[in-house]
Amino acid sequence: MTQQIFRFGDFQRQLTAGRNEVSLNDLILKPGRDADNNLVPSEPLRIRLTLPEAIKLLQPYVTVRFMDQVRAVVPLGLYLALFQLIILSQSVEDSWIITGGLFAVIVGLMFFMEGLKLGLMPFGTVIGSNLPRKSALPVVLLVTLLLGIGVTFAEPAIGALKAAGQNVSVERAPYLYAMLNQWSDVLVLVVGASVGLAAVIGTLRFLYGWSLKPLIYLTLTPVLALTVYSAFDPGIRNVIGLAWDCGAVTTGPVTVPLVLSLGIGIAASAGKGDSGLSGFGIVTLASLFPILGVLLLSLYVSYTVTPEEIMATAEAAASSGGVLPWYERTPGVEIVLGIRAILPLVLYLYFIFKVVLRERFENQGEIIYGITLTVIGMIIFNLGLTYGLSKLGGNAGSLVPAAFMEVTGQPDSPIYHYGVGLTLALLFAWILGFGATLAEPALNALGMTTENLTNGVFKKKTLIHAVSIGVGCGIALGLARLIFELPLVWLILPGYLFALVLTVFSTEEFVNVAWDSAGVTTGPITVPLVLAMGLGFGNATNAVEGFGILSMASIGPIITVMITGLWSSHKARKQTEAALHGTSASSEQEAQALL
Repeated sequence: MTQQIFRFGDFQRQLTAGRNEVSLNDLILKPGRDADNNLVPSEPLRIRLTLPEAIKLLQPYVTVRFMDQVRAVVPLGLYLALFQLIILSQSVEDSWIITGGLFAVIVGLMFFMEGLKLGLMPFGTVIGSNLPRKSALPVVLLVTLLLGIGVTFAEPAIGALKAAGQNVSVERAPYLYAMLNQWSDVLVLVVGASVGLAAVIGTLRFLYGWSLKPLIYLTLTPVLALTVYSAFDPGIRNVIGLAWDCGAVTTGPVTVPLVLSLGIGIAASAGKGDSGLSGFGIVTLASLFPILGVLLLSLYVSYTVTPEEIMATAEAAASSGGVLPWYERTPGVEIVLGIRAILPLVLYLYFIFKVVLRERFENQGEIIYGITLTVIGMIIFNLGLTYGLSKLGGNAGSLVPAAFMEVTGQPDSPIYHYGVGLTLALLFAWILGFGATLAEPALNALGMTTENLTNGVFKKKTLIHAVSIGVGCGIALGLARLIFELPLVWLILPGYLFALVLTVFSTEEFVNVAWDSAGVTTGPITVPLVLAMGLGFGNATNAVEGFGILSMASIGPIITVMITGLWSSHKARKQTEAALHGTSASSEQEAQALL
């Protein structure tokens, strides 16, 4: 075999074949000189791109972000449509409008998430790291409280909660109707204040290293007590589902990253942010505090207004008729809501940044670009919510009962025998919850954090499957409640008491992961879809209200994750004991061989 020798220059030339080499001197403008022969700085040439060049440049940037949302939305939309076509033998009404709405959801979330990362997240990071060094602790906590209120108004799923009020019967549930219509702004304010208070306590937990377990016990005790009290009050009994669903709505893509970055930044600046548990706890508290806030608000409304006054106000609003102004009609209402959700939050963050911290923007253009994307994304998402997710979920929810019962307007109902149809309905709900949870991007991030936190004892894949199974079982159980007309308190009380027992026997790491997983599973796609489906299902089955499914979707993963965590710890302990026993046995054998 002969050996061939190549010149290194020839080898390099072969590697760079097909590439053009351009001298840097050709790209840099030569400085000019004035009359006194002094150097005059030359301004760089403005790059001009043709439309095809601009598209080619933006394509990788847009495609990655677009496909992230496609993977989350399209499978759920196809699943609902195919279930309706194949299992229920019903065509999808307004299919083109729904398709356009789902496309708007994808585009809106793409803009919104990118804008959130570029325009709002830098505020949270800078404020969190600099505020404790320049302000006293009371000022820091006040800023955190107000931020919690602002981010709640900016949550995309809050719009779905408000839209749900139109489907509530004022005669059958007057106080629920009042809170979702006449008191809707106060409701969101109370939820926001509850999130702000949770952020304050979570921040104090970061600073002082408090365990999450006592905070869970102290918070859940009044929440469960007030829930039981409300269950025995006929007037506000129907508000329980709304209150518990509000806990799921608040922990979305705006609240969690902004409040979390602020809390972690404060803890890090105080030298307390090096713990592996940094970041856990705020999501849990932000899920529990709004429940307490909404239940207290329902008590206040019940003592302030009578059902007759609520019905009279609703009747007067309905009989007034007339043409609504443009900002109360679609698409004007979606535009106004999108601007109103983001602009106050941006102005508040800007005030803290410039007036309190006296900081300067390093990437002002990028931040303005991000804020613009956030506003545009929120507006487009609201339009998609109106015409896509809400319509799709409402249609599916109203048609699923036809599988096992007679439904008005469905001549072929029931489609199946009662037992078969009921099984199909519950299986539909379980698969919907399981698939929607797998599509949540926040769950993947939580899975990686958990695997690192537990030193590989709790694998990322195990957590994702445990959470998804819990959400699926929770949504199926919530649907069963509507079918059999079970009081929601019968499901909430045993579920959370069982979760408390598991909390006692679980380690701090698994408690943090399990209780926070209940918040990350309810994203901007899952919440509107499940809310609309529950209300549509409730209307079809003549239930008073269709709330409560999201609350079941929250308790499910808490239980499944802690059970899985206890089992993983037990297995790891057995493997360690077996390894130690094997090592000692081999040492004894070696000693006997030497003797």
